[in-house]
Amino acid sequence: MKKKMLSILLASTMTLALTACGSSASSSTDSAESDAAASESSTEETADSADSGETKTLKVAMECGYAPYNWTQADDSNGAVPINDSSDYAYGYDVMMAKLIAEQLGYDLEIVKLDWDSLVPAVQSGTVDCVIAGQSITSERLQMVDFSDPYYYASIVGLVKTDGAYADAAGVADLAGATCTSQLGTVWYDVCLPQIQDAEIQPAQESAPAMLVALESGRTDLIVTDMPTAMAAEVAYPDLKLLDFSGTEDDFEVSEEEINIGVSVQKGNTELLDGINSVLATLTTDDFDKMMEEAISVQPLSE
Repeated sequence: MKKKMLSILLASTMTLALTACGSSASSSTDSAESDAAASESSTEETADSADSGETKTLKVAMECGYAPYNWTQADDSNGAVPINDSSDYAYGYDVMMAKLIAEQLGYDLEIVKLDWDSLVPAVQSGTVDCVIAGQSITSERLQMVDFSDPYYYASIVGLVKTDGAYADAAGVADLAGATCTSQLGTVWYDVCLPQIQDAEIQPAQESAPAMLVALESGRTDLIVTDMPTAMAAEVAYPDLKLLDFSGTEDDFEVSEEEINIGVSVQKGNTELLDGINSVLATLTTDDFDKMMEEAISVQPLSE
């Protein structure tokens, strides 16, 4: 082991020296050797860690800004978890689920805060182990990552102002001509808004809070989102009204994959995926609903 470590240090030293001399070809070769040695060392350290019984860490990415699924708060109240490289904490339905999965699988939990568009790439690159962030299990995403069984079933609804022109809408047809928006990169924006006849579709908002601000400020007549987000918004903004067309003949047309919410992992990571599914198999739809109700009740804006 000492010889291997000496080899690693020598390779690293040679790389630095040749880089300083400006020899790109030699630098590239030595860098590759150094990387390979470092990788071997890292593998051995991981094995040593496992042999010593140390607890592994599950790195979970989320926005930390998508209540009631996840949000950022200043302390650890209600069981919030520290955000990596931050003095803040994360909590919400996704954090509750992440804590349960990590506990059941014997992992320590680390929450990584990322922008929505960075979540899938982070899983693909291995920067994080999984994403628990209210992601729909869509065919497009399944081409890039693997998904667990659903950990929530989120029906799609509308949100309007209680005194607005569309407050009495009883179906999608009644939303005709509305100025509307939703969050970037979601089925709400890409699939649902185009179903509204003569809709004036505004640019997509970068986050769930941003789309709520657009509605609350009067910049838009309507936003389309999922049931938990809308329920949380009603608590935070009493002048908003939830429009639920489910069970009618004039609801938004979406597939099951677009309302089933899952945990995404790197392609081929069957060990972690099977572990996550084994935990989810112990929960029922009622369990999901109770956890979501708790998350909604303690979200920062509800206080």
